[in-house]
Amino acid sequence: MNRRNFIWSLGSVFLANSMVREIQAAIRNSPGVKPIEGSWIEFQHHNPAEGKYWDETLKAFSAEQWDAKVKEIADAGIKYLVLLSVAINDKAFYPSSLQPPHEMGCEDPLEAVLNAADKYGVKFFVSNGYLGNWRNIYEVMTDPSVDKLRSKVINEVAEKYAHHDSFYGWYFPDETGISGYYADFFIDYVNRFCREMAKVTPGAKTLIAPYGTRNVKADDTYVSQLEQLEVDFIAYQDEVGVEKSSVEESALFFERLYTLHQKAAKSRLWADVEVFCFEDQVYKSALLPAPAERVVRQLQAVSPYVEKIFIYQYPGLMNKPGSRAFAGHPESEILYTKLSDSGFINHR
Repeated sequence: MNRRNFIWSLGSVFLANSMVREIQAAIRNSPGVKPIEGSWIEFQHHNPAEGKYWDETLKAFSAEQWDAKVKEIADAGIKYLVLLSVAINDKAFYPSSLQPPHEMGCEDPLEAVLNAADKYGVKFFVSNGYLGNWRNIYEVMTDPSVDKLRSKVINEVAEKYAHHDSFYGWYFPDETGISGYYADFFIDYVNRFCREMAKVTPGAKTLIAPYGTRNVKADDTYVSQLEQLEVDFIAYQDEVGVEKSSVEESALFFERLYTLHQKAAKSRLWADVEVFCFEDQVYKSALLPAPAERVVRQLQAVSPYVEKIFIYQYPGLMNKPGSRAFAGHPESEILYTKLSDSGFINHR
């Protein structure tokens, strides 16, 4: 039996308790392992195949269920949430004058989650996308018509929601892969909208979460690019879930990033740890909760090098047993329980 099947077959008390002891031992042997402080959250997954186990559930969520889900996440000690998108496929997830709404069980999901975050002390990075043909990254970052729409969306979202105490900053969901270095058009895009967002929401923070982490060139050119970027936080994807990196490799990649960010002394270095695996083919099948043992090793790998650890993602992949707002695969309770029992989730 392979490791993945072993985890999914944890049906007996003996095996469950054995796994808890294994994880607890891992923590004792690695006292510097950081807890999970942040997570992505979404109203609908951008890749329908991947969101198979939660999209329809989230689509039907009421405002009360969104409140319960944010509370559940906050009670798990998660202090930050990153909203993946405020719109997709030319429809908005909030009442907008710019695009028609998605049909959801809640009239204004964005208001619901921000209102809940106000109550439960969670800080939100609100998305500035997806807009236009979001599958064509070059187009959405360089097309003047998309720029114009993005500016209007940013202003509309700020006008409607920036009064919330939980409105902490902005997230750029449109990413280019790092191929040694960032593409120049990506740096221009990020900086252009960082300045615009600073005008409409003074003091708001900014976050990007690039992929291509394994491809970073550890040289002065990359340091120079970090110095150019006007973003506050960079949460690099560890790319373990998408099977581009092994857990052991991710430690080497983040050690290299730590040195580069120290030299640049600008954007803060965070981690985007992928707590999923695929049901079948990568990118073309449903996301499942990853085995807890693998997630533990992922957290151990990046902890020495980053300021904060975020995960992709709590909704759909983790649920507290008995959740009043359950969304995701049934095995999501296992991942929650293992990480909770072993201390990687710090309960408030």
